[in-house]
Order: sequence, then structure tokens, then C-alpha cells
Amino acid sequence: MLSKNLKVVNPSGLHLRPAGVLSQTAMKFKCDVIIQTGEKKIIAKSVLNVMAAGIKSGTEITLICDGEDEAEAMATISQAIESGLGEM
Repeated sequence: MLSKNLKVVNPSGLHLRPAGVLSQTAMKFKCDVIIQTGEKKIIAKSVLNVMAAGIKSGTEITLICDGEDEAEAMATISQAIESGLGEM
């Protein structure tokens, strides 16, 4: 299991478009992909779960990848989040 603390840089947080990009990226991997913010743990492969979490710009999150391709998933997904999920 790998985890990494990240900051959401999207100006409007994880609304529909960036949540969709995040979920589609996470679905490419076999491992479990979880976003933790505070006490909430969100399954990143579900766009509805990501949107429902209401993650705003500047929020500190923990990305957790657990499974056979966790290292590749962590690198790809964390890079996507750090680059603004196509919105920057």
C-alpha cells in the first residue's frame, strides 16, 4: 500500500469534469484507489463518490493506492492531481 499527501489545485475543486478525469484515470489500474480527506475515504473510481465528497480547491488529500500496480497508479494519478486534472 502506498500513500501520498497532495493538495487539490483546481480553482473550482473536484466538480464534474476534474472528478471525471480523476475517476477515468483511476479506472485504468487494477489496484484500489482511495482518496482520504479528513475522516472521509472516497473510492476514486466512482465519479459520483468523488463529486459527492465536495472537495474544494486547496484541500489537502491523501491518495492511497493498494494492489498489484499501485506504484504506477500512484505516479500517474498523483501527477494528474498535481497538474490540475486538465484544468490548469
